[in-house]
Amino acid sequence: MPHIQLPEGLPGIRGPMAFSPETAKPLNELANALLQTDEGLSRAERELIATYVSSENDCFFCQTIHGAVASYYWGDENGEFVKAVKENYGLTAISAKLKALLAIAGSVQKGGKQVTPEQVQEARQQGATDKDIHDTVLIAAAFCMFNRYVDGLATWAPENPELYKFRATRIAESGYTADDHYMPK
Repeated sequence: MPHIQLPEGLPGIRGPMAFSPETAKPLNELANALLQTDEGLSRAERELIATYVSSENDCFFCQTIHGAVASYYWGDENGEFVKAVKENYGLTAISAKLKALLAIAGSVQKGGKQVTPEQVQEARQQGATDKDIHDTVLIAAAFCMFNRYVDGLATWAPENPELYKFRATRIAESGYTADDHYMPK
């Protein structure tokens, strides 16, 4: 049961965004700026970072929806690849660069000062640019905020993975929008 009265039937962040359209617009613009570009990091890599941080924060809605978007981009039909990344990215078939960036993202999730010069150096040695490192830190920081927004208001999240796949397709095709709150039940 949400801590405040949110519009009925809108899961996760969708409810608070419908409740507060004046904040939904800039939050969606931030999500689009961070996730809906292939400049430097790909959309798939960006969504995987968001998914990993949301998983580390134990935010069911965010890790599930962004995991579904990441799966869409990676061609991961059954979600097993994304699940493996969340469980132990070091054992997955992602690039050494992305592994180094996920290490940075994991440190940001614990606290910004947890990022070490050694982690940044490792990311650079694996081919990460300053832009890649910047975007990784900002995605991780933003998703800590998004996760706390969703869970701090005790929003509800459906358990049916097909609903997240449906929503992921819409996000991949149209981006994050402040006025599209539809998600089937």
